[in-house]
Amino acid sequence: KFKKFNFILKILAYMKILNEKVLIDGIDKIILKALVKNARISIMEISKLVGISGAAVHQRLKKLENSDLIKGSQININTKILGYKTMAFIGIYLDKAIINNPEAVKNLKLIPEVIECHYTTGDWSIFIKILCKDNQHLMNILNDKIQAISGVSRTETYISLEQQIDRQINL
Repeated sequence: KFKKFNFILKILAYMKILNEKVLIDGIDKIILKALVKNARISIMEISKLVGISGAAVHQRLKKLENSDLIKGSQININTKILGYKTMAFIGIYLDKAIINNPEAVKNLKLIPEVIECHYTTGDWSIFIKILCKDNQHLMNILNDKIQAISGVSRTETYISLEQQIDRQINL
């Protein structure tokens, strides 16, 4: 227990945490920018870029992961090559949103085409992002799955013609 406590103290001393924000320095920013640009970049490539040892880069990455600033890495799949050519955003109106929201979200998780789900303010209770092969596929998902969910009173659908910006937050 003492070793674990000591380790935590070292991390906290190394990283300034202020009002639940993690303060990062210039080296951390360079590391993060390199990873955002290419999540598969090697630690050695980053160390050359930053001018510190691979071990130091590794420690900083662990620190950033432990702070929950880094939530993992991912591969971006070109869904159009898999035949998913229709992206849509759907505003979902729920009867008694506070009661029906948990069950609706549970059912939306069962629909693989739903790739994002947000609890929102404004007119809709839920706002989702969905990928479908074409408009017919979208209509089937809407009619047979989304609108069949208990508590859903109606939906509004917006089809994306082209995604023009796709980026991470600027560091």
